[in-house]
Amino acid sequence: MSDIRIIEVTNRSLRRQFVDFPNKLYKDVPQFVPAFYGDDMADWSKKNPALQYCEARSFLAYRDGEIVGRIGAILSHRANEKWGTKRMRFSQVDFIDDAEVADLLFKTVEDWARERGCNEVHGPLGFCDLDREGMLTEGFDKRSMFITYYNHPYYIEHLTRLGYIKDADWVECKIPVPKPDDKVYERIHRLSEMVMKRGGYHKAALTNQKEFKPYIRKVFEMVNDAYTDLYGTVELTEEQIEKYADKFCPLVNPEFACLVLNDQDELMGFGVCAPSMAAAMQKSRGRLFPFGWIGVLRALKKNTAVDLLLIAVKPSLKNMGVNAVIIDHIMQSCIRNGIEYAESGPMLENNSKVLSQWKDFGAVFDKRRRCFVKSI
Repeated sequence: MSDIRIIEVTNRSLRRQFVDFPNKLYKDVPQFVPAFYGDDMADWSKKNPALQYCEARSFLAYRDGEIVGRIGAILSHRANEKWGTKRMRFSQVDFIDDAEVADLLFKTVEDWARERGCNEVHGPLGFCDLDREGMLTEGFDKRSMFITYYNHPYYIEHLTRLGYIKDADWVECKIPVPKPDDKVYERIHRLSEMVMKRGGYHKAALTNQKEFKPYIRKVFEMVNDAYTDLYGTVELTEEQIEKYADKFCPLVNPEFACLVLNDQDELMGFGVCAPSMAAAMQKSRGRLFPFGWIGVLRALKKNTAVDLLLIAVKPSLKNMGVNAVIIDHIMQSCIRNGIEYAESGPMLENNSKVLSQWKDFGAVFDKRRRCFVKSI
């Protein structure tokens, strides 16, 4: 048996290896889509504003001088305070199919969790709800999105063996874009027009990214309000809002953004999607420089698929039809731009209203991912 060493990531060189390990592990897996390399580098550095309320450490596993696994650990004090828990999060875990490697990686996180007074470990989760979360349990033959993890099926076997059990599940779906003469299109369009007239709403006129910028803070403030009861969420700080605005805004094509306003120009709901980045991210291995940005720009301009990034409605207007306005806007944009289908991000399996909404469109639920938990 070869010796395995666990090394904590304490400098930029090690952090590069930590971030790049999935590209090597999944180099021959066509379903794997890397995240933005620069984003992951920043998340595990002092630049991450979440470190105002989180403690974080990351580790690499070596055997015979070769990296064979990685894992991150996040202690979110705000999440524990909000949800009344004493939990440590594990994050960005990847490893070869080897029990010894998996055991040592999770033992490292569990040992630190005990040191910090935790009684449970759960994940995979990020620093907040806008980070990647959930381990893939179904849909291994489907290509991932750049905002979600991909993992080998054997991960589940190792976590189960180590005593981790289900805490929450998310599902993802592929949604065909309806044609203008489809019944679902006609129904949503009529409902949208009725809601707009009844509520006295209008949509923000967006023709370029500059016109979207004044609404960024309002969008993320609504995310804080609308998502507050969802599993594991904590409200974004001002600094985090700036961070995620910088991350998502360059991906926003105004054609695929809908901001619903009342007669006082107050935000009532919004939806943002972006042309799929999957192929471009695979080609560039998640790096924008020196040439990866060219593929990203091409994907933003010409595509047959969109990723649904964020959608939210003012909590007091739930079930009042505002979401129909947003969906109608996105449907029309997709039809005009030759989009054939949309892919949802992870949706909690018990969010029945959202799931039934997509079923009406003939959505195919093709992926499932899980947050595991273990008492320690």
